[in-house]
Amino acid sequence: MKSDLFSNENLAQQATAPGMTLQNAKSIKYAVNGEMHARQGSMIAFRGDLQFERKGQGIGGMLKRAVTGEGLPLMAVRGQGEAWFAHEAANCFIVEMEQGDVLTVNGRNVLCFDPTLAYEIKTVKGAGMTGGGIFNSVFTGYGKLGLMCEGHPIVIPVTPHQPVCVDTDAVVGWSASLTTSLHRSQSFGSMMRGGSGEAVQLRLDGEGFVIVRPSELKQEKASAN
Repeated sequence: MKSDLFSNENLAQQATAPGMTLQNAKSIKYAVNGEMHARQGSMIAFRGDLQFERKGQGIGGMLKRAVTGEGLPLMAVRGQGEAWFAHEAANCFIVEMEQGDVLTVNGRNVLCFDPTLAYEIKTVKGAGMTGGGIFNSVFTGYGKLGLMCEGHPIVIPVTPHQPVCVDTDAVVGWSASLTTSLHRSQSFGSMMRGGSGEAVQLRLDGEGFVIVRPSELKQEKASAN
């Protein structure tokens, strides 16, 4: 049988080392040698001797998720083998974190990560009750973190002289060294006339970067999570 479908670009090669790699722009491959963590329901294929188990978040994590809607519905993948992960054909990216790095990420953008990374759900300071991303997952430790994003993300540098304001429905994550606050870009008069739809943003100050996606969160997806 012959087809462009069977080109090397689409063919899954045998892993030569354990860990995470990009299979293509829409999926991540993980060669498991022990354990790794992934978003529940994100496994699309596997081979080898692997077991998939729901991973608890602890009482504190469960309460925060119940109250805020933010959190990571995780599963632990254990054993020896290879697994592929994806979510609604979103674009996938791998971030390699070193000891001392701290990254704040919206839980809806996390696909999978190494067990050497730890995360905690935290309130975004200064954001107030604006909705959409005021509670994020803060990752620490070392290892690889697989992220997903609708469309191609934009990474915007933040400097002390150039703070950045982002829509809370579009933000993917930012370097945790940045300070956050609420920014109002709409006058009271404009709000009384119906508003522009861009009344409040999250402002980031300091030295670092912020990642945004080229679309706002769809309401039907927001209510489903």
